[in-house]
Amino acid sequence: MKKVYVGTDMEGCAGIVSFEDQSYPDGRYHDRGMRIVTAEVNAAIQGMLDVGVEDVLVADGHGPGAIWWEDLHPAAELIHGRPNGPRSGRDPIVAGYDACVMIGQHAMAGVPTSNQNHTQSSRTIDFYKLNGQLIGEIAQFALYQGSLGLPLIFLSGEEDACREAEELIPGIVTASVKKGLSRGSAISVSASVAHQRIREGIREAVERQRKDPLPPFAIEGPFVMEKRYFHTHEADAAAGQPGAERVDGQTVRYRSDSIRDIIYR
Repeated sequence: MKKVYVGTDMEGCAGIVSFEDQSYPDGRYHDRGMRIVTAEVNAAIQGMLDVGVEDVLVADGHGPGAIWWEDLHPAAELIHGRPNGPRSGRDPIVAGYDACVMIGQHAMAGVPTSNQNHTQSSRTIDFYKLNGQLIGEIAQFALYQGSLGLPLIFLSGEEDACREAEELIPGIVTASVKKGLSRGSAISVSASVAHQRIREGIREAVERQRKDPLPPFAIEGPFVMEKRYFHTHEADAAAGQPGAERVDGQTVRYRSDSIRDIIYR
């Protein structure tokens, strides 16, 4: 295994605890937060290089972007920019990688102890349900990349996110760098300890994948996605999209036989 695709987020990193001050682009500490994220990503990259990974492609997955490009590890390349490029262009590139990992991940919306818990939009979305089951961004990422042939082999982030990943994908390696106390507070380890945990965990994940590989994550279709918004005007707009069904004042439903067509609706 020589090529790894890295999905990144911000809210699960050690030291990041506030939407308003750090995670939102107008936050007073957002630039500092980007450096925190990039340092954790760099720790993951170095850990992979240590065990023979040769090609690392990083996708800046935080909503407004959270990778401080000037500080990115020189061994990696970066997919960035908003709006994202079309998946028709990205998917053939990503499909050429051997496995994927997630860095800086948080738990799904509604987990009471999860610091900054949310699914996709912290401002507009109450929850996602896939075939009747609540899902978060971990399942979305794992299913989409799984459809391209990439197993999710490692995740770092908040403790609740690690548990979510382990329940979803038995055998995945995780590294917890903070413990949530509420949506706005957490206990973080120091930056140096976070980086060490990530380096060591991702080395283990790569070596384990070579010996006893995890398969790409998949569930059987057909697929029904329900997306519930906090407010009716957001559901009004979504209900006008192709294929959308209005369930109630705040919820829309989508159906598809293709996980790629539905998982990020």
